[in-house]
Amino acid sequence: MKHEAWPELPYGAWKDTCTTLHLWTQIVGQMRVAQAPWLCHSWHTTLYLTARGLTTSPIPYHERTFQIDFDFLDHLLLITVDDGARRSVKLKAQSVAAFYNALLVALGELGMPVTIHGSPNELPDAIPFREDMVHASYDAEYARRFWRVLLQADRNLKRFRTSFLGKSSPVHFFWGSFDLAVTRFSGRGAPPHPGGIPNLPDAVTREAYSHEVSSAGFWPGGGPVDYAAFYSYAYPTPETFRTQPVHPDGAFFHAGAGEFILPYEAVRTAPDPEGALQKFLQSTYEAAANTAGWNRVALECELGVPRVPRQAYHD
Repeated sequence: MKHEAWPELPYGAWKDTCTTLHLWTQIVGQMRVAQAPWLCHSWHTTLYLTARGLTTSPIPYHERTFQIDFDFLDHLLLITVDDGARRSVKLKAQSVAAFYNALLVALGELGMPVTIHGSPNELPDAIPFREDMVHASYDAEYARRFWRVLLQADRNLKRFRTSFLGKSSPVHFFWGSFDLAVTRFSGRGAPPHPGGIPNLPDAVTREAYSHEVSSAGFWPGGGPVDYAAFYSYAYPTPETFRTQPVHPDGAFFHAGAGEFILPYEAVRTAPDPEGALQKFLQSTYEAAANTAGWNRVALECELGVPRVPRQAYHD
């Protein structure tokens, strides 16, 4: 069961599938952007883990509601509507263009045509979805493994989230950067973000980072970190952040990425994977909070426990 819960996920073995799946999630995510009202820090755009894959959660369409789910057990994309109508698209080796067209056709058949931006976000040299015949890989086993790892990350990030009383994001999946994340806020504003993320308007980035944060999550790999890893960063980044001691062994500050990194393999092979990950999440948060002078007494609490209400404190 340990092997199944924390499966091997070598980036090199599935990077083509990873890239294709990333682009498919961008198409689905943009459906939510097109229909959902804007929520702070782009939280209206994200996907969420399910017991079978990833979901948009309910999306408004005038007076109707629909939802799109990736099912990594039956390898289907499911579109369900509140009136009982549904369509599915097979997850298989097919181009981004074919996937995009199949989803648009399915939504049209349901009487819910949606117009989206139509090109990838946060990626350089982006090919419009309807023209992308380059990315067409789908290894079902590695897609399933990726989802299994996301489930473990989701569970652990949610547990970590319970020890914070201040503003905190949900644990959610950002399809733009293709990572699962949770973000804590100090309550103070932040200087304007410099922007410059490929194919993402600077106004979006600056709104997302309008306030001081400590953020942590899981990423399958690519770019400066070409292996699956857990990460943690602070914005704005205090000068001494990178020099702070973090745990467990194997965690380090990656200068190219500008964040602390804990390779997924170090977690997977640890005697206590969950314990190792919780040490990383807590110690990197403390590195951010301590160097930025957060009011930790007011913002923190004990980890949540099932069936035990948190004690309310009164003067």
